[in-house]
Amino acid sequence: MKWTDNAWRSIEPVYKKTEQLPFIQELITGSLPREKFLFYIRQDSLYLADYVKALAGVAAKATKQSYIEAFIGYCGDCMYVENELHKTIFKDYGVSEKAQPTPSCLLYTSYLLRLLNGPVEVLTAGVLPCFWVYKKIGEYILANQTGGNNPYQSWIDTYGGEEFDHSVQKILDICDEMAEAASPAIREAMTAACLYAARFEWLFWDSAYNLEEWKI
Repeated sequence: MKWTDNAWRSIEPVYKKTEQLPFIQELITGSLPREKFLFYIRQDSLYLADYVKALAGVAAKATKQSYIEAFIGYCGDCMYVENELHKTIFKDYGVSEKAQPTPSCLLYTSYLLRLLNGPVEVLTAGVLPCFWVYKKIGEYILANQTGGNNPYQSWIDTYGGEEFDHSVQKILDICDEMAEAASPAIREAMTAACLYAARFEWLFWDSAYNLEEWKI
C-alpha cells in the first residue's frame, strides 16, 4: 500500500469534519458573509508568504532533480495563481490586503517553518495537505453546488480545475517515492506531519468563520 493511502486513512476523519464546517457549507450556497470570506483571504495571503518558504525549503533540501524542479515550479506558478486571485478579489471588493496574522494562522505557519529544520520527507508531507485538502474541498463544493451566481465562484473554480489536479497528483507521487525510500521512523513522522497540517487546515477555515482575534 502506498504511503499516501495510509496517510489519507489517517487524515480522512479530519477532512470529513472539514467538509461540514459552516465556512465550507456556506461557500457552497454562496451565503457566506462577505466579511468572513475577506477575513479568510487576508489571512490566506499572510499564510502564503510563509508557505512559499516551506515549498522553497523542499526544493533546497531535495536531492533528486525532478523534486527540485517540481517545488521550484510550485513556488512560482502555484503562488502566482493564488496571489493573482487574491489581488482580483481585493480589487473587486475594494479592500486593503493589510492584516495581522491570527493565532491560528501563526500557529500553522510556525509549524511548517519548524519542519524546515528536519528531514525533507517530513517537510514535504507537511506541505501536502494545503494541496490535497484544497483539491478535495474544491471537488466537494463543485459536486454539491445547486445554483448559479455564487459570488465566490472564481475562488471555487481555482481549486476544482484540472490544472490544480495535476499539481496535487505530482506532489502525491513525490511523497510516495520519498516514503518508499525512507525508514519506518521517517514514514511515521511523515504521517504525523500530514495529520497536523490537515488539522491546521480545519482550524484555519474555522477561525476565519469565527473572525478570530487575539484575546489579549
